[in-house]
Amino acid sequence: MAPTYSPFDTVVQDDPYPVYARLREEAPVYRNDADDIWVLSRHADVDAALRDARRFSSINGLRIEPEFWGPDAERMFSFVAMDPPKHTRMRALVSHAFTQRRVMALEPRLREIARGYLQPLLARGEFDMMTEFAGPFPTEVISELVGVPEPDRDMLRRLGMAVMYRPDDAPASTDAPPEAMQAIGALVGYYSELIAARSRDRRDDLVSALLDSTEGSDRLAPEEIVGTLLLLVGAGIETTMLLLGNAWSAGAQAPDQRARVLAGNRVDDWISETLRFDPATQAIARSTTEDVELHGTTIPAGARVLLLVGSANRDPAVFEDPDRFDIDRDTARALSFGAGRHYCLGSHLGRLEARIALQEIVAAVADYEVDASAARRIRSSNNRGFISLPTKVTGRS
Repeated sequence: MAPTYSPFDTVVQDDPYPVYARLREEAPVYRNDADDIWVLSRHADVDAALRDARRFSSINGLRIEPEFWGPDAERMFSFVAMDPPKHTRMRALVSHAFTQRRVMALEPRLREIARGYLQPLLARGEFDMMTEFAGPFPTEVISELVGVPEPDRDMLRRLGMAVMYRPDDAPASTDAPPEAMQAIGALVGYYSELIAARSRDRRDDLVSALLDSTEGSDRLAPEEIVGTLLLLVGAGIETTMLLLGNAWSAGAQAPDQRARVLAGNRVDDWISETLRFDPATQAIARSTTEDVELHGTTIPAGARVLLLVGSANRDPAVFEDPDRFDIDRDTARALSFGAGRHYCLGSHLGRLEARIALQEIVAAVADYEVDASAARRIRSSNNRGFISLPTKVTGRS
């Protein structure tokens, strides 16, 4: 029987990798009529499509749900949902403000934030990795970067979760539930007010830097800054949260690798292999601008195409024994942060957050275990990870 795949199938979301293997082998150009998508699963094809912005356009967004897909996608995804020349202009202006120097200058404060969350949890010995650390920590980091006042930070995380995730019983491909649309409106309103406040009174934060970013006489309009800040809710908070949880879970399931990580300075390798083995972003959507011939099949112009990053990162043509978690692996060809002109601008921040968080944990923890029977996964068409990971830790003596 031919393989079947839908990004909305909760069975697939629980463990997509066996399905990916069949797609790569039997249906590298897969058509799902019900969801109206074409699917690419091999590393070579996903990599080529990510780099081919002319034929695989970003203008309709990165996700195929109705509330995210279409010509207005840039309102949610900013320059990530644009093609040149708009993408070139926006990315340049944002890059002037969102510099690696600005990110690296945050490191002392990030360690302070991480320790503030971790110390009581580690002292207690039992906690939920996701709700008590992996979610709050990147929310605090992005809020610190952006300039969000501390009393507002929990509210912004709740709004972001309402936008990105659907309840388990929500229909898969229907319009967004009212709560999600209300959350989007609330985020737009909040960030608009924050931008107006910074227009009157600059601070040492990203909003002020975005207001001051220029290319000649060109500068970002307030609504463009709002779009950039909305992008950070998903790209800056959500993916780091999921990366931390996926790393924690992978270590729990691979005791030999976990022991090596906890025994030595292997946090960077733990992060890199997690990004390959179980990336937070599993699928990225594109729109074809013309007919594309691939493996004897024609994908028509105007088609919705899902590029399965999670499958590409497990392609045995690139990664030997790809279903094994191995911190010694060369992960240079992993596509977890994309490729080409849309390579993730915030990759350095995501890695820094994960590195600091896991370094602080490794310094204090001799071993840990996860209650897999009580773990709960997110429900998302393109992302993979947990909303709950009950954990027990053994401290260093």
